[in-house]
Amino acid sequence: MTRSLTILGATGSVGSQALDLVARNPGRWQVEALTAGSDIAGLARAAITCGARFAAVADPALGGALKDLLAGTGIASAAGPDAVIEAAARDAEIVITAIMGAVGLAPTMAAVRRGAQIGIANKETLVCAGPVVIAAAKAHGATLLPVDSEHNAIFQVFPHHDPAQVERVILTASGGPFRSHNREAMRGVTVAQACKHPTWSMGAKISIDSATLMNKGLELIEAAHLFPVDVGQLDVIVHPQSVIHSMVEYVDGSVLAQLGSPDMRIPIAFAMGWPDRIATPAARLDFAAVANLTFEAPDLARFPCLALAWDAMRAGGSAPCILNAANEIAVAAFINGQAGFLDIDAIVAETLNMVASGAVTTLDEVVAIDAAARAAARACVARRAA
Repeated sequence: MTRSLTILGATGSVGSQALDLVARNPGRWQVEALTAGSDIAGLARAAITCGARFAAVADPALGGALKDLLAGTGIASAAGPDAVIEAAARDAEIVITAIMGAVGLAPTMAAVRRGAQIGIANKETLVCAGPVVIAAAKAHGATLLPVDSEHNAIFQVFPHHDPAQVERVILTASGGPFRSHNREAMRGVTVAQACKHPTWSMGAKISIDSATLMNKGLELIEAAHLFPVDVGQLDVIVHPQSVIHSMVEYVDGSVLAQLGSPDMRIPIAFAMGWPDRIATPAARLDFAAVANLTFEAPDLARFPCLALAWDAMRAGGSAPCILNAANEIAVAAFINGQAGFLDIDAIVAETLNMVASGAVTTLDEVVAIDAAARAAARACVARRAA
C-alpha cells in the first residue's frame, strides 16, 4: 500500500537520507511535499526525482528562482515561512520534520493539528514547546515517532502499555570529538575540529552540539516529553562506539537496549514505515569486529552545557526554550568566528540568568520567550566580542 509522505527539511542530512529510502523503495511512498531553507537547486532536484507534488523554500526571495527550476514539471511551488507551513498542512499521512532549529516549530504544529503521523527529527520542537506539542498531539490524534537515534531506540524497547515497569531511561552519548580533552585543550578548537564527529555524519550545528554535549542535554529534555517518566528517571552514559543507541532499565533490574550501526537510515526508516519495519542498506553489526563496548560517566565540569540542560529540564516552564535559543545564537556565533568554543556554554549560562522563565501554555508564548532569549544571547555575544 502506497502511503503519502512530506519531508520538511528535505535537503539536510535527515531529509536526504529519508529521500534515499524513498528511492530504494519504489511504490511505498508518494511524496506530497518537500521543503528547504534556501537550497533551491537541491530542493528542485529532489522534488523532480521523487515526483513530489509541492515544493516550498523558506527564503521568500528565492520563490521566483525555485519556480523557474520547476517550470514544466507540474510541481507546484511557493516561498516564505507560510509556504513551509502550507507544506506541513497538506494532506500527507506521514510527515518527517527535519528542519533545524526553532523555526521548525510552527510547521510541525501544522502537521500535528491535522493528526498526522510525525517523525520528529527536529528536537527543538519538543525542547521549546513540549507541553504545547504533546497536548496538541493528544487533542488531534497525531502520532509522534522520534527519529533521533537515541529516542527511537527508547521507543523500540519502552513498555508503552505499562510505563510503571520502567525504573530508568538511559540515553547514550558518543562523547563527541573532545571526549578526552581538558577545558584548556578545547579553548582554541576550530569549527572544523568541532564538526569532526567520531561516529556520526551530521550537519554543522548538531555536530557542534555533540561536541559540547548540548545535543545530549536537548535530548534529555525531549525524552522527558516523549516518554511518561519522571525527570529523575532519566540518565546519560557516554558510550564512544555508538553501537548501543539507548537503554531502558526495568524495575526487576533487566536492561533492554537497541543496538545497530551508526546509520540514521535505521531510525528514519522506523518512523517512515511504522508500524511495519522496512529494509535499509545500513551495515549490519559485526560483533566480532566491534569487539568492545565501553562506557563512562559524562563529565559535567568539562562539558557544562549538559549540566545547564539538566538544570533547565528540572526547572521546566520556559527554561528549556531559553536554553535552546541561547545555544542556537552561541553556536552560530562560534561558526561565524564571533565567539570561541568555550564561549558557547558561557553565553547560554548568561542568557539563562538574564531572561526570566515561567510557564508556557501557548505557541505565541513560546515564540515570545524564544525571541527574548535570542535578543539576550546576541547581547552576550556582542559584549564578549567587544
